[in-house]
Amino acid sequence: MHNDNRRPVRVRRIDECGSVHEIFEHCLPAFGGAILRRVYGILDRAIGMRCPLTISIAGPVTVSGQHQAWLIPLIETGWVAYLSTTDAVCYHDGHRSLNEHQGDPIYEVPIFGDDGKLRDQGVIRVTDMGFDEAVLLDQDKFLTAVLSRPEFQKKMTGTELRYRLGAYYGQQEVRNRVAPGLLSTCNRLGIPVFAGAPADGSVFLNSMKLWAMKQAQLIPYYAFDLDLHAEVFEACAYHYWGLFESEARAMATLILGGGVPKNYNLQPEPALGQVLGLPNVRGYEFDVQITTAPVTDGSLSSCPPAEAVTWGKVDKETYQQSTESLPGDYSMMMPFLVKALMEKHGAREPLRLYERRAALVESLRHAVRENGEWLMDSLHYPIAAS
Repeated sequence: MHNDNRRPVRVRRIDECGSVHEIFEHCLPAFGGAILRRVYGILDRAIGMRCPLTISIAGPVTVSGQHQAWLIPLIETGWVAYLSTTDAVCYHDGHRSLNEHQGDPIYEVPIFGDDGKLRDQGVIRVTDMGFDEAVLLDQDKFLTAVLSRPEFQKKMTGTELRYRLGAYYGQQEVRNRVAPGLLSTCNRLGIPVFAGAPADGSVFLNSMKLWAMKQAQLIPYYAFDLDLHAEVFEACAYHYWGLFESEARAMATLILGGGVPKNYNLQPEPALGQVLGLPNVRGYEFDVQITTAPVTDGSLSSCPPAEAVTWGKVDKETYQQSTESLPGDYSMMMPFLVKALMEKHGAREPLRLYERRAALVESLRHAVRENGEWLMDSLHYPIAAS
């Protein structure tokens, strides 16, 4: 029986393609290549619709230099609303900015070399990247000095912490004539940077040092603190803006790796709809994930977008055509995906959501007040007596 829905396999010779964009569209007909082609197609559609794009990224992207190779060019396109990452990514982002000597403080080392010997030499290894232990000690001194400054002596969101830290990194980069890093670029473009597990990294460890010194009465004053409630609410405000006020009236997300950054990136919808009870809240319309984790162990790192539909984190109406999970190492694919998308779409004015955060947070606060009856009713539950 003839099936009118059959799609013939058509390819183009690689030597007839004039761009990476054409390679993605015409030279990946099957198997894993076809999944990669679908990933590219979904991102192409989302960017073409001008959907605000959130990026979740786990792994040592800054220490390895990947941020300068493809992540910074991606966020400079103006497509990106905000980043969700780790405290460690923000910490290691500063190493190159403090380098006052010629050359990069980070260099290649063997993955399967003699780690005992590296330890004796005072070399820290991150997969196939190495740097002297003195780099960490210098970074710690820098962070201690920054966190001690007057503007940090208050309670603030992590987005404000990383915005201010990006400004200091940027000053160091200019002074030492090194290429801009991730946080300084996000500062320049007004891109909020979230870290869902702020205590799991050395930026916060240096804050803990100052807190401990205050507790031990070694220093008279230290008042920095993180306002996690306000930070989560801020992330929700950006999602709410994307759904109801942005040009596209929809949101897109690119998830690289998994873990806490992924979950933090996906939680605004249940926070807005399930917990705050706001009406007509939808999940992401476009969701692309690249991860090496297998789905069979049930880990959050690998749950595909279809599973997120059942939580409401991804829109149920479009997910079969607008979501994809690609099994693979994102470091192998992102340079080519970013290059192809930039060839197709070019850059636009950045969204600068951090600079608009006060107004967007107030807009969401107004929606919460309007939903007061539902919220007050949600406080009551017949808890069994102890």
